[in-house]
Amino acid sequence: MVQAYILIQTEVGKAATVASTVAAIPGVALAEDVTGPYDVIARVEAGTVDELGKLVIAKIQDVAGITRTLTCTVVHV
Repeated sequence: MVQAYILIQTEVGKAATVASTVAAIPGVALAEDVTGPYDVIARVEAGTVDELGKLVIAKIQDVAGITRTLTCTVVHV
């Protein structure tokens, strides 16, 4: 299982809508609007790195109101 945090920047005033839309996507464990340089942070899970990439590119980045994402993969050292 591959897990990651997706840091999301949105258009002004769209954070709450983006967070609720992203939270409903299969593979997204949690999505919350936050303060700071990013507007939403989502925790996602996928079976492989390739599946994670497809989730981010094909589903999350397709959500209306998102302007930029940054994927931070969880590692266990």
